[in-house]
Amino acid sequence: MKVLMVHNFYQHPGGEDKVFELEVNLLRRNAMDVKTYTAFNKEISGISKFQVGLNAFWSRKTIQEISSLLHTEKPDIVHIHNLFPLVSPSIYFACSAVGVPVIQTLHNFRLICPVATLFRAGRVCHDCVERVFDWPSIKHACYRSSRLETSAVAGMNFTHKLLGTWRSRVDRYIALTNFAKELFIKGGLPADKIVVKPNFVHPDPGVGNSNRLYALYVGRLSPEKGLDLLLSAWKDLKHIPLKIVGDGPMMDNIQTIISKERLENVEILGRLPSDEVIKLMKGSRFLVIPSRWYEGFPMTLVEAFACGTPVVASRLGGLNEIIEDQKTGIHFSPGDPQDLQSKVTWAWNQPDKLEEIGHYSRKAFEVKYSEEVNFQALINIYESALS
Repeated sequence: MKVLMVHNFYQHPGGEDKVFELEVNLLRRNAMDVKTYTAFNKEISGISKFQVGLNAFWSRKTIQEISSLLHTEKPDIVHIHNLFPLVSPSIYFACSAVGVPVIQTLHNFRLICPVATLFRAGRVCHDCVERVFDWPSIKHACYRSSRLETSAVAGMNFTHKLLGTWRSRVDRYIALTNFAKELFIKGGLPADKIVVKPNFVHPDPGVGNSNRLYALYVGRLSPEKGLDLLLSAWKDLKHIPLKIVGDGPMMDNIQTIISKERLENVEILGRLPSDEVIKLMKGSRFLVIPSRWYEGFPMTLVEAFACGTPVVASRLGGLNEIIEDQKTGIHFSPGDPQDLQSKVTWAWNQPDKLEEIGHYSRKAFEVKYSEEVNFQALINIYESALS
């Protein structure tokens, strides 16, 4: 089987970029013939906003390049990860023209939310999920705080809904959780075309040691990630060391709060290479995911499971589905710093229970999120589309 993998890379590296590379290498390790077609958002700096907006609707460059690739490489399957904004939905039409099945991984909520996060004004937002036209997003200037740029994305979604692109030009969608699948069905995607396949980790990092001395946060430092909840909870947790790994727009704000509240037990490490993050994961008593939004399927969560590191996470969206409370992790009430503080305190003082949770987390990784399991799931999806 020959597969053409497609991805539009972001300006700031994230989980979607990592999953694309993991799946390309996964297929190649299993003797699959894999070609790639990629675009990079750093190219946007030399293009006008108007042209970027037009490109999000339809890219002539993509049509020409993909049509040529399909002719010369003759892939059996085209698997798309991210197409916004430089690849565009025009790729679906190029594939349809020659009868090549299309797989689309739904890493984010772009098809039902112009800003792709279902998050606005510090809360989860469903205002556009079941609408034909996403006018609330324009009203609130959700994308880049610009009504003009939001209109371009909302217009792209509206146009392709009218054309039936999402329903007829994609053979299989991959949702990361059942929770996400149900949201996309509400948003109009055909239920019979959506399958659920989670992310995975490679190489297997192995289980961490028993000398676990701190709590850990790994991720982007941005409002939807719940950093305000995390630091608010830690004001009365000054006996528990916390390491924060990541970078983002809240970096200065977080440093100010740490200084003002004298949180001497909180350490910001910035962005770190993957191998250093894994070392920290193995040495942490638990990972904290305080998100205020619907996470897709955080790679840090899968890595924690692989390391046998328990996770304290908000009972929200896919996190509520992935983590089984008191078995593979610990839930706290979304948006509630007092409950987060309570659950962290309990976890810190229950080393035997945490060891048991870590054991079950590792078992969950082996059964659901290993390379072998993921490869077979991907092949089943491809064969289903081909048939």
